[in-house]
Amino acid sequence: MKITFCGAAETVTGSKHLLTLENGKKILLDCGFFQGRGKESYELNQTFPFEPNEIDCLVLSHAHIDHSGNIPLLVKQGFRGKIFCTPATRDLVEIMLIDSAYIQENEAASFNKYRLKPGQKPIEPLYTIKDAEKCFLQFQIVPYNKPFKIQEGVELIFTDSGHILGSAAINLTVIEGSKTHHLCFTGDIGRYVSRLLKQPAPFPQADIIICESTYGDRLHESVRETKAKLLEVVRDTCVKKKGKLIVPAFSIGKTQELIYELNQLEFEGSLPKIKVYVDSPLAISATDIMAKHRESFSPEVHEYIKKDPSPFDFVDLHYIRNVDDSKAINSLSEPCIIISASGMAEAGRIKHHLANNIENARNSVLIIGYCEPSTNGGKLIKGDKELSIFGKKYEVKADVHVIDFFSAHGDYSEMIQYLSCQDIKKVKQLFLVHGNKEVMQSFKTKLNEKGFTNIIIPHHLSTYPC
Repeated sequence: MKITFCGAAETVTGSKHLLTLENGKKILLDCGFFQGRGKESYELNQTFPFEPNEIDCLVLSHAHIDHSGNIPLLVKQGFRGKIFCTPATRDLVEIMLIDSAYIQENEAASFNKYRLKPGQKPIEPLYTIKDAEKCFLQFQIVPYNKPFKIQEGVELIFTDSGHILGSAAINLTVIEGSKTHHLCFTGDIGRYVSRLLKQPAPFPQADIIICESTYGDRLHESVRETKAKLLEVVRDTCVKKKGKLIVPAFSIGKTQELIYELNQLEFEGSLPKIKVYVDSPLAISATDIMAKHRESFSPEVHEYIKKDPSPFDFVDLHYIRNVDDSKAINSLSEPCIIISASGMAEAGRIKHHLANNIENARNSVLIIGYCEPSTNGGKLIKGDKELSIFGKKYEVKADVHVIDFFSAHGDYSEMIQYLSCQDIKKVKQLFLVHGNKEVMQSFKTKLNEKGFTNIIIPHHLSTYPC
């Protein structure tokens, strides 16, 4: 067996890892979008470094677009195998991919309408809504902790990684002649703090581990610090400055975490009497799906909903689906909180809210999760004083705050805790993916200190025998 790293190698997005077995069978782990690098990402997303019709099956760790976003194109270009995922991932990925297709279609239409020069060919979306709908026929649900045969000699077990609803580590047992491989792809590793979802679960002993490393060089803030800081930012912006608090948030995971925190503050009477708008149809649908999967909630949440049965709803919370209602928010003069996708501020309605509010010093922007450095969110974190939105330059006059507790990714301490269920002596190869180069080098050093050896940071399209 050999592994080819087709994405998320020395970068955070584009998760794709190709297993080629001795018998020629090919298993793809994730099929995500590259994000945040402009033209380079678009070109990487257009083609695959393998023939889609040669892939026998796909195993999906979770629904985030950088892990699932290019599945419709894979199917469009000839992939006909099964796509294995958990039940909640299947629910989420349907709304995610339909939304992604809608964005592809609209961006292509906008480009062709306003920027196409005479004689140039119109650009085509990477895939359409019809393409996305077609791929759903190939999905097959596999519950957590249930061994499932996906190929001759290949058994799959999903274990809960605690990252977002439905997220899983992919555990494969691969028998090749007299040799047996035990491989774990961690997917994205969640948190061990008190939050919405259950903690990451231990996973079976592996001799090959493909491990994420997004926050391999830092520690997150504590729960107590987060609540205090969130309340401080809300009061400073909406009460003291009487401005708007703009929050870019991923539709799945971070939006629900933030709503839950605001719900608790409102329930205990700490939240100022201001309107909170969730302006993302996708986030609203994802919140509805999360409410249906209460089996995934942490014990703390189950205790909380005994006294507050609606953890994603309170008096001043308003969910916005309609485009006209979304536009109307920007004409409001009263203080409010606006939560909108995308989390890196690269797409979706958040771009309109930033364009309308970022040049007003009364307002603030709150970043609550990881942002690739080249994205608008990443630029705000770095302190850039100017953003380009819709081709126009905007001066950053609003205050910018960062609270990283809401990240769905574990920090280096939590990732090491996640790996602690393993007998280090039995781990023959440990590949670090889904992280920036400097971060992975830092995490590699920390893992070496814990006793892990043969830690490899693969380059894009590099192949390793196992």
